[in-house]
Amino acid sequence: MAIGDLELARPVRRTRLRLRIRELLDRESILGPAFITPALLLIALLVAYPFVMAIYFALSDSFVGRPSHFIGIRNFVALWDSDSFRQTFQNAFVFTGLAVVFKLVLGISLALLLNEALWFKRLVRGTILLPWVIPTALSTLGWWWMFNSLYSVVNWTGIHMGIIDPPGPNWLGHAMTAVVLVNIWRGLPFFAITILAGLVAIPKELYEAAETDGAGAGRRFWYVTLPMLKPVLAIVVLFSTIFTFSEFNIIYVLTHGGPINSTHLFATLSRQIGLESGRIGEGAAISLYLFPVLMFVVWAQLRFVRKQTY
Repeated sequence: MAIGDLELARPVRRTRLRLRIRELLDRESILGPAFITPALLLIALLVAYPFVMAIYFALSDSFVGRPSHFIGIRNFVALWDSDSFRQTFQNAFVFTGLAVVFKLVLGISLALLLNEALWFKRLVRGTILLPWVIPTALSTLGWWWMFNSLYSVVNWTGIHMGIIDPPGPNWLGHAMTAVVLVNIWRGLPFFAITILAGLVAIPKELYEAAETDGAGAGRRFWYVTLPMLKPVLAIVVLFSTIFTFSEFNIIYVLTHGGPINSTHLFATLSRQIGLESGRIGEGAAISLYLFPVLMFVVWAQLRFVRKQTY
């Protein structure tokens, strides 16, 4: 074949190849997996593999610098012999329970307020998101500065206004209250904005019908707003419960789990045991201790949401 014929054949082959690719991409059986595969690879590398390794470590006597051996659930059973773990177990439920309840109540209240006709509504809604957008470690450092008895802007303001006697209280002495407060401040925007989206989706006709029937503001909220928000509230509480149980940054920056383990959660204790002490197996067991419980909570919440939706 002459050189000229080869040069003419190349554009034809490229055109056919492009047409072939277009035909393949028009098929859902090919296009769907093509889009999903990169996400699946990321999930496999960044979620599935670390999770499988965590399970392996939790079921072994893994220690830094020496071979590990399979020991079954011995790590999980032995944890109850530790005073620090029992304290952490209690801390996790107190911390999560208080934080989620307050975020739920305040989130509903804030969402109802944001749903009203306000001046500069978009600016206000954007400002509300700031605690959620700011990196957790950075915002928690700001709270640490405000809580610190030597550098506290709260103490400085109170002393100069004559409200507080110098040198001022050590706010971190009430450690659990402090970390719960910071978690509420950080998680409140997530509740407020998500619930606000649910409020906006409620048909106005329902409120008009209830008002026509003589229902006041309280009854409209109880019999119209809350029932329509149940699926949204279930999802928000589910995610917040998981995030709060696994909280790390706020505890680590503010208190490092102290004083005397009074604010340790599973994530911070797992780091201390697994990384600082080198007992990788025990640390992995601590981090996975509530996994079956959380799986059951996820299943129950999703089942509830499906019932409310259909």
